[in-house]
Amino acid sequence: MSEDVLLETRGAVGLVTLNRPRALNALSLGMCRALHPRLDAWAADPAVKAVVIRGAGGKAFCAGGDVRAVAGSVDRPEGEASLSREFFQAEYALNHRIHHFPKPFVALVDGICMGGGLGLSMHGGFRVVTERLLLAMPETAIGIFPDVGGGWFLPRFPGETGTYLGLTGARCDAADAVWLGYATHRVESSRMEEVLDALVAADWSAPAHHAVAHVLAGFLAEPGTSALEARADAIARCFRGDRVEDILAALEREGSTWAEQTRATLLRMSPTSLKVTLRQLREGRGRDYDAMARVEYRLSQALTARPDFREGIRAVLVDKDQQPRWSPATLAEVTDAEVEACFAPRPGDELVLPSLG
Repeated sequence: MSEDVLLETRGAVGLVTLNRPRALNALSLGMCRALHPRLDAWAADPAVKAVVIRGAGGKAFCAGGDVRAVAGSVDRPEGEASLSREFFQAEYALNHRIHHFPKPFVALVDGICMGGGLGLSMHGGFRVVTERLLLAMPETAIGIFPDVGGGWFLPRFPGETGTYLGLTGARCDAADAVWLGYATHRVESSRMEEVLDALVAADWSAPAHHAVAHVLAGFLAEPGTSALEARADAIARCFRGDRVEDILAALEREGSTWAEQTRATLLRMSPTSLKVTLRQLREGRGRDYDAMARVEYRLSQALTARPDFREGIRAVLVDKDQQPRWSPATLAEVTDAEVEACFAPRPGDELVLPSLG
């Protein structure tokens, strides 16, 4: 077992520590494969009353899936395709395990939490954040889309804030996270070890969910004022459209400094990713999580096979010049047929979610 994820039992608590601090605890295929069976075992073990997941290193909970590894080398397209299938199947199966976990699942989210980090936290019942939280779904900047269930949870954030966050990759703090409903509790970063110790020492004679809630209630701190909440009306006006072009036009009409900056941000993102993401989020309004996971797997395979994915990884994570050359380069060049093709069934390559018994 790789040391990239540490799995232990402390008292009645199963403890997961994401242990790739130099990579900001980015989630790898090996980590998914190590964690999933342990969650299955803890779910079945009556001595384990709750699971806690945290990140090592003091900077990040989890900065996302290891998309750089998925992108691989342009000289090995067949290997990339295989890794893309294996990684997203394993990651989405893990998210599904957490989403349907039968016991309290507590994410201690201190520092950076992006992309796949939300997949490891949003699907659990308790999400504890600190003043150091930096939360975002930045996938449109690297040529993909807000996955790990983003098509399910983003449309359930207040108003059109999920649309705004999914398209722009805008960053949220702890106050925003509480208002959105991402965070269930806000505590001080300096007390996170105390929180873990208190959970390990909890009185489990009560129902487990109540026992966890009782412990966490003893650590609550004021979340502060959410800038996102203050801007919710403007976001609703500008992001209600069902076409990216309509959103850009609404931002132009809005005319504020925020609207101008947001419009400029959108115009830097992958045009294909923007169109696919907006459709994903609109479809997600009326679908349950399991249905959206299957849709998102199709999208993961379609978009990682497109040139924008490698180009986004190059521009943002490898060369870091922040100057991606998208193909197609403009929204007008992205046809409805191209978007439709990303959502099409993949005979012989659909996501099969595990039976949870």
